[in-house]
Amino acid sequence: MADKCKKDEGPPPPPGWLATFSDLNSLLMTFFVMLFSMATISPGKFQQAAVSFRSPFSGTPPSVLTGGKSLSEESLITSNPGIRVELFRLQDNPKYKGRITIEENDKGTIIKMQDMAFFEPGSAQLTKDAKELLYKLGIILIEHSNNAIEIYGFTDDRPPKEQLIYPSNWHLGAARAASVAKFFTEEMKKKRTLERLAEVKAGKFDPDYYYNPERFYPISEGDKDILKDIQKLKSNTEAEKMKLKEEFEKGIIDIATLKTKEKELDEKYKNDLDRLRHLYRRIDLLILRQRLR
Repeated sequence: MADKCKKDEGPPPPPGWLATFSDLNSLLMTFFVMLFSMATISPGKFQQAAVSFRSPFSGTPPSVLTGGKSLSEESLITSNPGIRVELFRLQDNPKYKGRITIEENDKGTIIKMQDMAFFEPGSAQLTKDAKELLYKLGIILIEHSNNAIEIYGFTDDRPPKEQLIYPSNWHLGAARAASVAKFFTEEMKKKRTLERLAEVKAGKFDPDYYYNPERFYPISEGDKDILKDIQKLKSNTEAEKMKLKEEFEKGIIDIATLKTKEKELDEKYKNDLDRLRHLYRRIDLLILRQRLR
């Protein structure tokens, strides 16, 4: 009877190694959380993740550029064959050969148009050739997506003339970007409405949707990029001149050769500066990965 009255002591205690194993798991989790906190998060990927969480509650359809998905790792160039073919066809056009560059970054697809007279010097008025190219790009990019588009305006290093209305290259760059946005939302919209009038009346094409001013964001880059390139050019030229002086001091070249080569370097610097200024006759269009803001 004494054995029956013995109290139940419950299940046996866990083995001793289990406590050590639990501590190890906790330490490993802390270690990996620390590594993640030190990592660099891609803004583009973070934005895509944010969009994917927002989209079910926003009631808006996914972007055309992401192939009908709210979250896509694919770029504009790989996800939409039609846009890809048309962009590359325009890029290979002999008239624009070497003047259009298509790149991908964390924010989206960027179309760089350079070495082309988009504007007169010191002016924000678009030239005829600029409107022709922007019109062709607009049909491809604007009418086949609902993504927001950032427009970047550039200038060269020369400050605007005093009699002009722009007090700095920042103002001129902003005015140039705004001129492109105005072309898309007014001039091009009006022209496309007339060209597709039958589709507009049938309700198959809505110019107010595609050419909505809220899609376009003019941004000024001013002269900051070209100033960096000019500084590199100056540094390289000065380094070459220092090398020539060292050769002269060592007796490798004479004074006449030194003066001749320095003159050649100055001429090369001038030509390279002119080339840079031509390259920065430039407009960039960035098609953001996220939908219309």
